[in-house]
Amino acid sequence: MSASPILITGGAQRLGRHCAERLRDDGHPVIISYRRERPELEALRERGIVTLPADFSSEAGILDFLARLKAETSSLRAIVHNASDWAPDSSGAEAGANFERLFRVHMLAPYLINLHARELLEACSEPQRDIVHMTDYVVQKGSRKHAAYAASKAGLANLTLSFAAMYAPTIQVNAIAPALIMLNEGDDEAYAEKACAKSAMEMIPGPGVIYQSLRYLLDNRYVTGVTLPVDGGRHLR
Repeated sequence: MSASPILITGGAQRLGRHCAERLRDDGHPVIISYRRERPELEALRERGIVTLPADFSSEAGILDFLARLKAETSSLRAIVHNASDWAPDSSGAEAGANFERLFRVHMLAPYLINLHARELLEACSEPQRDIVHMTDYVVQKGSRKHAAYAASKAGLANLTLSFAAMYAPTIQVNAIAPALIMLNEGDDEAYAEKACAKSAMEMIPGPGVIYQSLRYLLDNRYVTGVTLPVDGGRHLR
């Protein structure tokens, strides 16, 4: 019997892509969702990673993705909710629409996928099945410029507790809450120094620490309903 794949939403770039590639290196079948076509996707496809387009900004788009996911596979080993939208707050006419989009991407999509894909997880023949929510360090403290983002990620953190209780003992549900893990293109040395100073570890670790955290959750049969902070000790500053 072939192994059940691991689904990573938003798996075309940055942390999601790194985790998808590492899981593939470790022998796992992988399915990712992506928002728009980009050159990096072809390299993922060449490695045998299944890529499914998805628009999580509307309920119809989420349900359409679920239909195509079920047509692609009859089981899942794990779901990693990594899809995210880093949108700043606005006081203009688009403020409400921005908040609604963040709610759909960070809360409604995981909520509906967890509900509708439960049968795929339960169909997995392996002894452990997992759901992992990628939240954010900012959930602890809020944000002056990204209040809607922080609020919707906080909602996702709370969903971790609810689904862990709902799905125990057959499906484990946990979260990873990273602070700054890697720089964006265009970030200069001054920004990097300022970012390093925010944590006790004084470093920008790179995406490997997220894969290590994900691997821990996927390999541990006795952890559910927890949020694993990966923030370099920012609470110590």
